[in-house]
Amino acid sequence: MAALLEIQEIVKSFDGVRALNGCTLQVSEGTITGLVGPNGAGKTTLFNLVTGFLKPTAGRIFFRGERIDGLPPHLIFRKGVVRTFQVPRELKGMTVLENLMLVPQGQVGESLWAPWFIPYLVRRQERRIRDRALEVLGFVDLHRLRNELAGNLSSGQKKLLELARTLMCDPQLILLDEPGAGVNPTLMKRLVSSIEELCYERGITFFIIEHDMDLVTRLCNPVIVCCQGEKIAEGLPDEIKADERVLEAYLGGQYR
Repeated sequence: MAALLEIQEIVKSFDGVRALNGCTLQVSEGTITGLVGPNGAGKTTLFNLVTGFLKPTAGRIFFRGERIDGLPPHLIFRKGVVRTFQVPRELKGMTVLENLMLVPQGQVGESLWAPWFIPYLVRRQERRIRDRALEVLGFVDLHRLRNELAGNLSSGQKKLLELARTLMCDPQLILLDEPGAGVNPTLMKRLVSSIEELCYERGITFFIIEHDMDLVTRLCNPVIVCCQGEKIAEGLPDEIKADERVLEAYLGGQYR
């Protein structure tokens, strides 16, 4: 399959400490690719580099063949690369619906004069965005909570809200940082089902950091393993669990 995201010899140093040390990997289009590794392996740093929150010390990052390393986050976002965070960053004082309606770019109502001189265009676009947001909330099973303040949601519901917000901008690649953390089994089934449908039926590619190996085994193919800022293995979940380097570096022998 064609590479959607290519990371070539990426290095990231913080005051002389290397979080990433020549990391090279790729994410193929149409996959749910898992990224696992021990704490401090550089996984979240890699996500921050891909999405423009950090600039690499060395190396290159390509999305659809176009170099994106060093671009600011908003330009990378416009190319269809979006992410969630390990700790959800919902707008707590706004409703679930409002959290989604803020996402689309180029809203006419953001102009100072538009509400005065072309209010009909503002209303028309707002209705279209609202309809889209309600559709997305229905997809992730949050429609009944549309008028609830986002800060009142459970941890699992906030993870679903994070996923819903990414869908408001027609993404091509979604980076999920530990989507399973703090999610109860019922909501986890909903989250997994949503990710699989988005990938296999709607063509959205996923790149997922996750520590829960049961979730990785169920959801991801392939799985990439990083340790000390480098890729040390890649393959099917069962292959990864049998790899001696992975057992030593990350799994601690629990699957021996």
